[in-house]
Amino acid sequence: MKLRTIIGAASAAIAIASASPAPAHDVGDKVTTNFEQAIPNIPGKSLIAFIVDYPPGGASAAHTHAKSSFIYAYVVSGSIESKVNDGTTRVYKAGESWSEPPGASHPISRNASTTEPAKLLAVFVVDTDDKALTTPVK
Repeated sequence: MKLRTIIGAASAAIAIASASPAPAHDVGDKVTTNFEQAIPNIPGKSLIAFIVDYPPGGASAAHTHAKSSFIYAYVVSGSIESKVNDGTTRVYKAGESWSEPPGASHPISRNASTTEPAKLLAVFVVDTDDKALTTPVK
């Protein structure tokens, strides 16, 4: 009897989930390495730049950054909604920027528009040996 109840509840949950429209933020982002270079006068450190392209309604999954990474973020086009650590959620427009401290948590990073794409340049100063620059939050 308990197995029948569990199967029934699971079936109902699946039916509800598949009948509900997916939220716009399920659309991902596209991250492309733009530049990567060891910093010659700072042994053990590298500068790595990424372009993050967000389609309309696109978002990055919540994540944390490497403990060694200092990040400078610049909105190339569109508008980006961002929250770093426990700070306030803010929308940055093209030409605006912010920084993130080493080991920052990034619970929100998404295109603020559901109709226009957005592009972000993220520049990391990081330990050269750090390979996992972002880790998804579970």
